[in-house]
Amino acid sequence: MWCPRRHHVNARTDFPRADAFASAPHSADAPPLIDAAIIGTGFAGLGMAIQLKQHGIDNFLVFEKAGSVGGTWRDNHYPGCACDVQSHLYSFSFAPNPDWSRMYSPQPEIRAYLERCTDEFGVRPHVRFHHELARAAFDDAAGVWNLEMADGRRYRARTLISGMGGLSRPAWPNIPGIETFQGKAFHSQLWEHDYDLRGKRVAVIGTGASAIQFVPQIAPKVGRLDLYQRTPPWILPKPDRKVSRAEHWLFRHLPFTQKLMRTGIYWMLESRVLGFVIHPKLMKAVERMARGHIKRRIADPVLREKVTPNYTIGCKRILISNDYYPALTRENVDVITSGIARVEPNAIVTTDGTRREVDCLIFGTGFHATDPFPRGVLLGSQGVDIVDMWDKHGAEAYLGTTVSGFPNFFMVVGPNTGLGHSSMVFMIESQVAYIVDALKSMRAHNVAAIDVRPDVQRRFNDGIQKRLSNAIWSAGGCVSWYLDPKTGKNTTLWPGFTWQFRRATAHFRLADYRTRPMTVPKGVPLRVPARTVPASQNTPNEEALDRV
Repeated sequence: MWCPRRHHVNARTDFPRADAFASAPHSADAPPLIDAAIIGTGFAGLGMAIQLKQHGIDNFLVFEKAGSVGGTWRDNHYPGCACDVQSHLYSFSFAPNPDWSRMYSPQPEIRAYLERCTDEFGVRPHVRFHHELARAAFDDAAGVWNLEMADGRRYRARTLISGMGGLSRPAWPNIPGIETFQGKAFHSQLWEHDYDLRGKRVAVIGTGASAIQFVPQIAPKVGRLDLYQRTPPWILPKPDRKVSRAEHWLFRHLPFTQKLMRTGIYWMLESRVLGFVIHPKLMKAVERMARGHIKRRIADPVLREKVTPNYTIGCKRILISNDYYPALTRENVDVITSGIARVEPNAIVTTDGTRREVDCLIFGTGFHATDPFPRGVLLGSQGVDIVDMWDKHGAEAYLGTTVSGFPNFFMVVGPNTGLGHSSMVFMIESQVAYIVDALKSMRAHNVAAIDVRPDVQRRFNDGIQKRLSNAIWSAGGCVSWYLDPKTGKNTTLWPGFTWQFRRATAHFRLADYRTRPMTVPKGVPLRVPARTVPASQNTPNEEALDRV
């Protein structure tokens, strides 16, 4: 039986209660007021909740739209769904799991892991299931966030923490006539397991990370599979295997051995940054490996040409699979590279005039990675919608965590915190620690509200974009979901090593923020801290600003 070891910290029990803030009066008919509201129960939301409890912060709620925890690992359950980062690293550092069945765990195991963490660390009583956030608006006068759920229930929170991530909203293609299709149609995230694919004529639109996992699973069952490919991905062999019984014994009885494996995997993946950011020419060796993978798996020269990308490897997300290419060689599978002209009630017509009849449409078209918030859901100071603000310049945040104009709002997995080479859980834990440090600092300096300074955020993001301009993701000759479609900026990825991000987020610095003291009267604007800030914090976070 797996049981994570608790890693306790020196807890603070003096975190400000809701009634400590003069700027947020409570009346008998007012919605409940909590210290912190967390949105989502994936790795980000649960990791945040666990650390709040570990630091003695208990007056918080976690709002989850579904009826169980898991985030993207609950929502994505298509056939073959699995992680493409080794499980010993793609897990919480404070909750190692010695019982992973494979090096790359399948979706059910990851979801079960998150369920166990929820219970083991006492988070479940804080979770409010079937609470979908419809609107969060900051009240400038009261200094709190007013939250309204889809069913009308309302709450107030001093701090709002988003753990929604960029893979929570499926993206649907805009194809003429798609609304007229009369067969079965669904997105890979919304897989309909009750629909029998056996013998059906199936069209799959998209060849990204999800499609390369489910296509090999359904190809042997369907009558015909037409795979519509706009741009082929670079794919490397997947070094997956079962975790042996001996390894399981070692991990359970000698936990340091699993820590050694985790450390080894971490540094192996970190080395990829050398090719992605520092010396792109190093990617030529990786590209040779990928070309060799195609050559070994596909004999047909025409099919080889179809699946061989014409951009530098790494420009788009590098995928890993051992069974995708063999699936494409099946007689009942056809890779179609012509564009889709329109969808008819029972067929797809491509730009070359070919009409192919279809029983079922499956969309492997990804997510709204660069715009995770729908319009009207998140309103900051003076009612500014974060969607409108980001529409102008692309998504931006300071350290991917705080956004100017949105006081007491934190994001986990915010802009430019994504990775193309390693485990997002490492980044999540870095951000969570930064947020906890921020809350403790606010209490220590008698601060009721913080708002990152615009100049600090601007300088930080200018540095991010400068570093990204020479990275393979921007200079590799492709258009990927890493890039904001409106601005062309890479608003998704962190342009460096993950240990650099951890060092940049190691300490919260109050001088980077405008603040409002707890005793300020209603309506007084935020100000830059002065004497309440120690001398060591009197300058902005130069390390965070300059290291990128």
